[in-house]
Amino acid sequence: MEETISLKEIFQTIKKRLGLIILLTVVAVAAAAIISYFYLTPMYQSSTQVLVNQSKEEGQAYTQGDIRTNLELINTYNVIIKSPAILEPVREELGLNRGSGSLGNQITVGSEGNSQVIYIRVQDENPAMAVQIANTVASVFQREIVNIMNVNMNDVSILSSAVLSDNPSPVSPNPPLNIAIALVVGLMAGVGLAFLLEFLDNTLKSEDQLEKALGIPVLGAISTIDDKNVELKKLTVTKRARTGRENIGA
Repeated sequence: MEETISLKEIFQTIKKRLGLIILLTVVAVAAAAIISYFYLTPMYQSSTQVLVNQSKEEGQAYTQGDIRTNLELINTYNVIIKSPAILEPVREELGLNRGSGSLGNQITVGSEGNSQVIYIRVQDENPAMAVQIANTVASVFQREIVNIMNVNMNDVSILSSAVLSDNPSPVSPNPPLNIAIALVVGLMAGVGLAFLLEFLDNTLKSEDQLEKALGIPVLGAISTIDDKNVELKKLTVTKRARTGRENIGA
């Protein structure tokens, strides 16, 4: 016979292990707050936009085929931007001590929807350096793509350059979000552990549990006897016995 658990038993289990659930939740939230504020390095982000296009003769209109070809080239340009052919000149111009692979991990390249606009996003510990890297990558790409793809320099134009704001704010870490996630995870872990401990606890603590386990009705139960009450009863019986013996001797 399959065992079922009622809603009442669920609430009883949660109530019974409420201290454990709260403890795990507090520990998770505290750990997330400490790590977010004191251990994770703030990262700043800057971005620039580049328009890639195939030049046409004056007076010649763009066709659907030309636009489709340009869109297909976007994926190629995205790979080229993060290749050593672009990142090595960027690293040399800025005098960076990091390798092109490490620099590439800081850069995210993609297209703005289904358009011919490429965005270049850079994250760095230094907001000013993030701006410099983003602008340098865009300018180097505009210069080097002429030799790499044998295209006209006018086919690549920078739409917007990265600008350093007066009060830059980091994009990561996000302490409120991390704390909220830790709160949910802590609650889930606490509740899960509470039900696990309840499941592993095989002791019978009530008549209902005994009746459910044995499948037979309970005819009677012995109440818990307090040791103090037993001593008090023994003392009372002793005094009565002494009084009775004194009465008999009189």
